[in-house]
Amino acid sequence: MLGLVKKIFGDSNEREIKKLFKTVDRINQMEPDFASLSDEQLAHKTIEFKERLEKGEDLDDLLPEAFATVREASKRTLGKRHYDVQLIGGMVLHEGRIAEMKTGEGKTLVGTLPVYLNALAGKGVHVVTVNDYLAQRDSAEMAQIYNFLGLTVGVNLHDLSHDEKQAAYACDITYGTNNEFGFDYLRDNMVMYKEQMVQRPLQYAIIDEVDSILVDEARTPLIISGQAAKSTELYFAANRFVQRLQYEEDYTVDIKVRSVALTESGVAKAERAFGIDNLFDHEHVTLNHHIQQALKAHAIMKRDVDYVVQDGEVLIVDEFTGRLMTGRRYSDGLHQAIEAKEELEVQNESMTLATITFQNYFRMYRKLAGMTGTAKTEEEEFKKIYGLDVVQVPTNRPNIRQDNPDVVYKSEMSKFRAVVNEIVERHQKNQPVLVGTVSIENSEKLSDMLKKKGISHKVLNAKYHAEEAEIVSRAGVPGSVTIATNMAGRGTDILLGEGVPDVGGLHIIGTERHESRRIDNQLRGRAGRQGDPGSSQFYLSLEDELMRRFGAENIMNMMDRLGFEEDQPIESRLITRAIESAQKRVEGNNFDLRKVVLQYDDVMNQQREIIYKQRREVLYSDNVREIVLEMIFPVIDRIVKAHAPQDIIPEEWELQSIADYTNATLLQEGGVTAEDLQGKEQDEIIEYLKSLVLRDYDAKEEIMGSETMREFEKVILLRAVDSKWMDHIDAMDQLRQGIHLRAYGGTDPLREYQFEGYEMFQEMIASIQEEVAMYIMKAQVERNLERKSVVDEQQISTNSSEPTVKRPVVNAEDQIGRNDPCPCGSGKKFKNCHGQS
Repeated sequence: MLGLVKKIFGDSNEREIKKLFKTVDRINQMEPDFASLSDEQLAHKTIEFKERLEKGEDLDDLLPEAFATVREASKRTLGKRHYDVQLIGGMVLHEGRIAEMKTGEGKTLVGTLPVYLNALAGKGVHVVTVNDYLAQRDSAEMAQIYNFLGLTVGVNLHDLSHDEKQAAYACDITYGTNNEFGFDYLRDNMVMYKEQMVQRPLQYAIIDEVDSILVDEARTPLIISGQAAKSTELYFAANRFVQRLQYEEDYTVDIKVRSVALTESGVAKAERAFGIDNLFDHEHVTLNHHIQQALKAHAIMKRDVDYVVQDGEVLIVDEFTGRLMTGRRYSDGLHQAIEAKEELEVQNESMTLATITFQNYFRMYRKLAGMTGTAKTEEEEFKKIYGLDVVQVPTNRPNIRQDNPDVVYKSEMSKFRAVVNEIVERHQKNQPVLVGTVSIENSEKLSDMLKKKGISHKVLNAKYHAEEAEIVSRAGVPGSVTIATNMAGRGTDILLGEGVPDVGGLHIIGTERHESRRIDNQLRGRAGRQGDPGSSQFYLSLEDELMRRFGAENIMNMMDRLGFEEDQPIESRLITRAIESAQKRVEGNNFDLRKVVLQYDDVMNQQREIIYKQRREVLYSDNVREIVLEMIFPVIDRIVKAHAPQDIIPEEWELQSIADYTNATLLQEGGVTAEDLQGKEQDEIIEYLKSLVLRDYDAKEEIMGSETMREFEKVILLRAVDSKWMDHIDAMDQLRQGIHLRAYGGTDPLREYQFEGYEMFQEMIASIQEEVAMYIMKAQVERNLERKSVVDEQQISTNSSEPTVKRPVVNAEDQIGRNDPCPCGSGKKFKNCHGQS
């Protein structure tokens, strides 16, 4: 077997696999002994392992026996025995790496091995899936193994109560989605009492479909937001205006960067329509922004492609999975512009209360691992961003699927006609066909064409995702035809029906190349599981988006010169290689974009870690008096050093100002006078004021009682920190929106963001200290103290900050002249470059 592995995989991967097979041999040698144990003896292994851990052994020491235990428990509960390659996958995951295992190799069962082993430590293991359905399905099935061995299993779902979530996280093993784990982390850092927290410290996570979660969704930060009351009329006014504009005469669209721009004619019409002299005056920034977003909503955002309308709501369609991204909204007013376009009620824009990217959330785990069928193409990203190596685990049986070269047609209609003909031909042979489309619109177009041919089929797209797992599982039934947007139903095995292997197995048809090779590979990977026969082919047209962006004109000219007819295809591996080259370029661009998102969020992440750490100290401390004093004393330092600096003579010090500030903020009226400070050195003034504050602090505590004082301190601290932090998040977001303009002055926007973000953070800290100092020292205390959130909890919602971006877009601010050079450095005029966005 190792000889076969060496032929398939490169040297470094082969060395890894060879090393791991030595441990597999040890596990296999134990199998007869474990098979001879009674159920009670096998289950008792868990207690034995925990006792050995307490005596000093580590998880690596236990691995062979623990894996042998899980394999035997699986045989008895599920009737499934782990293959040798599944043991290898389990070891890769335990080591904190990514196991690339092809579709149908049983990744869910692989996960049970490292999950059990790491759960023995008693600190909790998280199994992360892409949706609630998979979390519930996998936890229910695999819990049979874990429960047999005495471990508890919980499922963390969106609609659980607080108590149910706490119970789920308290289990040895917790299943859930990436969104829910991330949102729970953010919510835990907004609670008023430590008892309200649900998560334990983040120890070990295994991410199923790791490429989907850590790559595809990495540009979509998690957001907890509250409603912001803003007028919605301007959205409708802008919408009514752009509906009257003519394409090319009044505005232009750049398909490569998905941007729009008003022409001179469009600008003039806007100025007349809104009765203003100059649309680009600073006072009209808001109006200009609304017009741009309305134009983008009409010219770029396509219904049933980028979003769907259901029950009076605009729901975003995830371009990678074809699923509806329920609860997520486009940012920057674009969602409201689409609502106005669709004549729906425009919902208020929201204010960010807490946010984190998936990159920074998952990097907090002490150990992280993942599994997927497609990771190697993104290996560099996994390594650089997460420190995760990718190990390609060999298949249990050789892959015999036949991947045919791409077929290219002149027009989209000729391509779809060819696809339908291919489906009809294979359907007549009783061969099952799975067709992948990139949009809901295309899936329904293909469905209509098949109906006219009388071909029975199932459509699986974001509109019907509740049934997707069941539909996909039956895609291997003889003669079945299934149409699916991208990878809807991912994580569900397709089993071949009786007689299907004899007619060639499942046939995959791709109707368009995705900009990511992984997505294409995932579609192909639906066929040929576990050594089954199967085949795949992509049908393309020169009107496809990827083709139009990369070289369609050259191919079109060649087809015209050679006299190709409308329905005559080109089938060439040269074209296939050219398309893959284009995909690599786009993947590189997207990686750069995700890297930029992370670089900016790293600035916020450092600040977030400081705030959340201090906040937890407040929640978990019985006595926060020292924390409060550490906030009050810097206020005294700053005021004294500002009015009595060392570099001027004492006679010129502003002692009255010090006294006035101190009396107004920290002491009772008349608590200190300028005369009291006269003749003292700077450090003596500071120490004198601190002594007065401590005197009043102790007097206040004497009156209130220690217990009431301690709760009063927490109430003040939490309110000050939360309100200032939320304002700071909003301010940092606004800074981020316009920071690219610094490139115009020849500076690095990221460096400027880091520098200014640090300055703003320091200002926020000072502001927190001043508010805490003032309220602790001056506020009148109520006996019935209650910690209250600074936001209306009824208005809190979990949103995504932005849609998954298909193309890098640089948004421009109005301070740049339209005829000035673009700050991106292209050499073009701003209006002809990023001024079109």
